Amino acid sequence: MVSPIPPAVAAHVPTGVLVDGQWRPAHSGRTFPVADPATTEVLFEVADGDEQDARDALDAADRAFAEYRTTAPRVRSDLLRAVFDTLVAHTDDIARIVTAEGGKPLAESRAEVLYAAEYVRWYSEQAVRLDGLARRAPAGTHHQLVLRRPVGPAYLITPWNFPIAMIARKVAPALAAGCTAVVKPAQLTPLTTNYVAEIIRAELEARGLPTGAINVVPSSSARTVSGPLLSDPRLRKLSFTGSTEVGRALLKQAADNVLRTSMELGGNAPFLVFADADIDAAVTGAVAAKMRNAGQTCVAANRFLVAEQVAEEFTAKLTAAFAQLVVGHGADAGVTVGPLIEQAAVEHVGELVGEAVDGGATVRIGGDPVDRPGYFYAPTVLGGVAPDARVVTEEIFGPVAPVVSFGDEAQAVALANASPFGLVAYAYTRDVSRALRLAESIDAGMVGINRGMVSDATAPFGGVKQSGLGREGGEAGIEEYLESVYVAL
Repeated sequence: MVSPIPPAVAAHVPTGVLVDGQWRPAHSGRTFPVADPATTEVLFEVADGDEQDARDALDAADRAFAEYRTTAPRVRSDLLRAVFDTLVAHTDDIARIVTAEGGKPLAESRAEVLYAAEYVRWYSEQAVRLDGLARRAPAGTHHQLVLRRPVGPAYLITPWNFPIAMIARKVAPALAAGCTAVVKPAQLTPLTTNYVAEIIRAELEARGLPTGAINVVPSSSARTVSGPLLSDPRLRKLSFTGSTEVGRALLKQAADNVLRTSMELGGNAPFLVFADADIDAAVTGAVAAKMRNAGQTCVAANRFLVAEQVAEEFTAKLTAAFAQLVVGHGADAGVTVGPLIEQAAVEHVGELVGEAVDGGATVRIGGDPVDRPGYFYAPTVLGGVAPDARVVTEEIFGPVAPVVSFGDEAQAVALANASPFGLVAYAYTRDVSRALRLAESIDAGMVGINRGMVSDATAPFGGVKQSGLGREGGEAGIEEYLESVYVAL
């Protein structure tokens, strides 16, 4: 195995709290460890921010907002374009950091860096396209103007599973709109966030813009940081990606100050395969939808709902495809499946699989942790799974594909919608009319037809029901950071 982070890259990874353009230790002086999930070895000690660090960061963001909100759209656009160029130029370096702290294979990490960069490029272009309105009122008594202005300082909470994509998807539209930000990275993966924040900070400084436009508070306690920020009336926006349970708690806190909120929460994605589908294409799509980041994604296919006529064929071919996957350290050549993020994740996946088997499911491949250092679970296919098994009704967040058979289209849709979540759904069919019916009848914010990946920086990303509120990406993403002001004259 090669070193997860080359020394030349490690030397440029900030480990402190970023406040008003300065990296410094936490106010308390405390730190917390960041470990490689493939080896459990500690990579860095990172500043453990507390209430005072959070307040300092919001102070800086509030001061910076007074100036940054007035910067010309072209200036904000050029800032983000420069950040895009730097991200692309340092793709390999950043990918090493993503793999080291998160575990995913380097090929996936490189793809994530480029995906993140596309958000930055897209919002660099949107910064100069924030349209308002000017018209004569229908009654003819006055003129109507609608102005767009930034909502204010934003608190952005990012998850561990896509550390660079999520900071890009939140910070880029915020800066494009003229907002300033306080970022709380996930405790498990703060290194990537810090590295990217330094790129942004350096560009702000080089252009004479307020460096307090971007602030970062790593912490081992999200509540410690979130509490003082959400209770402060100067904060005007909250964006969170994470579990529905935590999202509910944050929404309750945000209600007191009536904050603008964006919530990308849990998922339980159905993957439907109809009898007329191209089964080989469906299997390829299934591997893509299930196994990215070892199944640790909110858009991972969680429930494989397959027409009973082709259930055995699909299950057998999916099992053969899983047999070709290579488990190991993400920095090693040829590895396609990395570790889970922590031991608790391994135990949770094992519990779900065990319960499914006790309920009559058959293990077609895998079904156990991998006997090696780190937090590994074998890619697993389960056949004959009951629709009410916990491995079907709960988000797995691991490399397990449970297959449930259905009879007709109506039953398939009913099974797909039998969940409080509705982030994304996938469906494979050659019938165009059926594809359109599914797009209209499945309760999900995103639907992939004959494809196993839907995420795109230029399209709105988000869910319905308990999968969240608001959208990120596309034109809709920047709207979350803008107010409309009506002027009558």
